[in-house]
Amino acid sequence: MFAERRTTEPPMRGVNLAMALDAQTALLPYALGVFAISLPIFVWVGSFADDALWMAATLVIFAINWGAFYAAVSWLRGEGSQDLKRRARVQLLGGLLWAVSVAQISAFAHAAGPVRETLLLLATAAAVMCIFFSATSLSALLVTAPIAAAGPLIALFSVPESRHAGVMAWGAIALTLALTLVLNRMIRRQHALAEVHEQLIEERLAVLDAAERTARSKSDIVATLSHEIRNGLTGVTHVLAAAAGKGGRAAPSREQLNAALDAAQDLIAVLNATLDSETAESGRLAVETLPFEPVKLLRDVVLLERPHALLKGLELAIHVDPLLESRTHGAVLADAMRTRQIMANLLGNAIKYTVRGRIEVRIERRGDLVAIEVADTGPGLTAEELDYAFEPFRRVERTGAGINGAGLGLSLARQLARLMGGALDARSAVGVGSCFTLTLPFDETQPSLLDASEEAAPAADAPGTPRSLRILIAEDDALNAAMLRAILEQLGHQVVHAQNGQRAADLARIAEFDLLMLDGHMPILDGPGATAAVRAMDGRNRDIPIIAVIDGDADEARACTEAGADLVLRKPVAVAGVARAVADASTLPRLTLSGRAAA
Repeated sequence: MFAERRTTEPPMRGVNLAMALDAQTALLPYALGVFAISLPIFVWVGSFADDALWMAATLVIFAINWGAFYAAVSWLRGEGSQDLKRRARVQLLGGLLWAVSVAQISAFAHAAGPVRETLLLLATAAAVMCIFFSATSLSALLVTAPIAAAGPLIALFSVPESRHAGVMAWGAIALTLALTLVLNRMIRRQHALAEVHEQLIEERLAVLDAAERTARSKSDIVATLSHEIRNGLTGVTHVLAAAAGKGGRAAPSREQLNAALDAAQDLIAVLNATLDSETAESGRLAVETLPFEPVKLLRDVVLLERPHALLKGLELAIHVDPLLESRTHGAVLADAMRTRQIMANLLGNAIKYTVRGRIEVRIERRGDLVAIEVADTGPGLTAEELDYAFEPFRRVERTGAGINGAGLGLSLARQLARLMGGALDARSAVGVGSCFTLTLPFDETQPSLLDASEEAAPAADAPGTPRSLRILIAEDDALNAAMLRAILEQLGHQVVHAQNGQRAADLARIAEFDLLMLDGHMPILDGPGATAAVRAMDGRNRDIPIIAVIDGDADEARACTEAGADLVLRKPVAVAGVARAVADASTLPRLTLSGRAAA
């Protein structure tokens, strides 16, 4: 609590000063009125004094002070009084003017003859008023009060006959000073409460704004999902009904099956983007910062997207900076999976929106960053449309008519880039095309992964290396298990299925496998538990590569890797993702017992 107060003290002090000055400014007109009413009384009493010339000089000084004070009040009401320090100095000088005026009146009263004591008591009353009107500002009070009180008190105590009046004047000034200090404390406390009240109002407005944004986001999600899912599932349902022979329909053609497959994949992409966007919006989207080889990753993404480009008659080229290809040190520090997701989105958009021409992918060093550019010859966007395209659930109607999508890809890609310490920028021209640039941190001190990645590919194709793997999958969901099994068998692998982690661990004890793919959440024994059980057993399967197949939660991925999983594959799985994960796992060297223990 004390640390919190120290943190907020400087802004509170500035706010308290502003409030104190505002309160003092509000009192200044009353001070002018009080001194104006007091002037006739002083003139009447002063007319009985012996020295008329000094009396006239006192009135002139009083008038000058009153005029200067009036000018200060007028200035404080104008726009030029926004500077708090200058404003505080002006108000302090105004108080000092009246304090010096009281001292001058005391000097005049000291030699006023028969009305000396009366004039000094009037000067004491003037000092009390100066102290009262300085009560709102502690600094002004501590400076003005001693100067205003010194004149009448010194004059009263300097003559023995007026010591009794001096004691009364001292008591009045002391009581006034004590009350004004209490009043000042109450005012400062009130100012602090007002500031806390303002902060609570601002926090409440911020919470309301966040709630409104969440409500708008959820309504956008419902609208997007209802449209995309309804349209996609309707087409898939018709094709499946035809395949099942319902309603006497003919069997669907290959073209219809491909259309249904595209619709299903679009639905998965929409759902993934929506879930990731909501996770990012709530601040729960996590990324892993690890070194990886950007050139290999980019070539893999281009290789996967090239068939789609060729299908539309587009040329897809990649240009790599020679400094990146020939380097001996350095790697990108970011999340490889999220980087692949961003690049797949940018390349997919370029292919989707480009009707004819070419798409170029360029990667180069820019200081301590790596820049990846995706340039296309698509329709291009105006500056307003480009800003609009990066907003969630927003699509540019001019270019996106008839193209499926949730309008989340660019927004999510930019959020992911910022989470990884990079940025995603774009420039575009209507009728020319667009260029999207992803920049990520590059660490020169990291060992280069380029040679290792290039040597891994020939090793995989070396003579004697089996292309067909014996894979054990553990998945409790029958549909997910069937889909994963179909993908693996389509890739030419032999698959053994276990329904939970305990069954998978038991099978790993009695049979040899080349690869394990374990679901994160399973009954009896979950993925991390099954991974730890396999790593703890004796035999050849102890060092087998393990792929954790999870739902996408960062904590779940961390638990699996800490238990001993080598790779993480997030659901929903696709053929390309499974093939890439299996290929990466098959290139992992089998660690010895000591080697894994050291790892």
